[in-house]
Amino acid sequence: MMKRNYLILALGFLMACTTGKEATTSTATADASMEPYIEAVRQHYAPDKRVALFKVEQRGNVLSGETNMPEAKQELLDKLKAENITIVDSIQVLPEAELEGKTFGVITISVANLRSEPKHPAELATQATMGTPVQVYKKERGWYLVQTPDKYLAWVDAMGVTLMDKSSFDTWQKSPKLLYTKPYGFAYETANATSGTVSDLVFGDVLALQQKEGDFYAVTFPDGRKGFVPAAESVKYDEWIAGRKPSGENLVNTSKQLLGLPYLWGGTSFKGVDCSGFTKTVYFMNGLVLPRDASQQVHMGELVDTSNGWNNLQPGDLLFFGVPAKDGKSERVVHVGMWIGGNQEFIHSAGRVRISSMNPDAENYDESELKRFLRAKRITPEDAVVDLRKTNLYQ
Repeated sequence: MMKRNYLILALGFLMACTTGKEATTSTATADASMEPYIEAVRQHYAPDKRVALFKVEQRGNVLSGETNMPEAKQELLDKLKAENITIVDSIQVLPEAELEGKTFGVITISVANLRSEPKHPAELATQATMGTPVQVYKKERGWYLVQTPDKYLAWVDAMGVTLMDKSSFDTWQKSPKLLYTKPYGFAYETANATSGTVSDLVFGDVLALQQKEGDFYAVTFPDGRKGFVPAAESVKYDEWIAGRKPSGENLVNTSKQLLGLPYLWGGTSFKGVDCSGFTKTVYFMNGLVLPRDASQQVHMGELVDTSNGWNNLQPGDLLFFGVPAKDGKSERVVHVGMWIGGNQEFIHSAGRVRISSMNPDAENYDESELKRFLRAKRITPEDAVVDLRKTNLYQ
């Protein structure tokens, strides 16, 4: 009887040890580091967090976070499954369900300030002009996370964007459009410039065109407001886009229309521009949408050889400035301007939009920029993020 009890105890002990070992193995598998797999997927799908969202982290055996790329999430899950790593999937794929299908947005004020976080004190990341369509991903405290046509991700105040479902957005897109062409002006309550204003306007604002009334166009805003825009300060969008020719001469002429405009970090409109916002606006006015930042624009186009001087440059070429790679540190592109020719001159937004020269004998010689010059690139329509002449962005 005693031997039998010892045998039962021994078996129980062995079973307890075996069970404990299996539990440990299971726990170790669940708690295995997933960071290498997360990072591999992040580098593949979202190496630039300004244009792609993949915020995923491991907490024990739980994967939490969010992404706007379902294919990235699926690849991560497949990698972990292949390694027999058991996880709890709490990754949200945007757009969030709370938007109830209203995942299309149209900017509804003259210039919307898009910020890096959902709050007014946050850094101004970029701007979007009226009529710009955006993809809407989520809402937080009266702000919406959106993606602009140049793929930039940022937050816009709820008053700056009108949300639409697919049907409403399609209806808006199909309506004839009017584009405002002056640097700054207004839409009025009636077809009379002495009446009250409905909104201010800047170059590039796009509204739905109703009909012409005297010297004004009757228009509808994305949020349904009505107004009247002076015909002399606007043009039908179809006519405007048909006239876009991004030649060097046109780019230079356009750039000089922005001379004296104040520098504004994050600015991409006639209310202020930073360096890349300036080049972006110049190219937009000629029908091409460039990436948002200088460090993104530098990867576009064809390299122009400047090793023996400036003779190979053409008006419209972009010049990039910054800190070259050194001692294991990566290159830093911090500034961009546009070559205009003449006396080795380029135009850029630095303090204000102004013209500087690479010629040491010129009155507007800019030694500091010459010292940090990195390289020049030539942009063609094929390099643009969007060629407005070929893409129905606004209609």
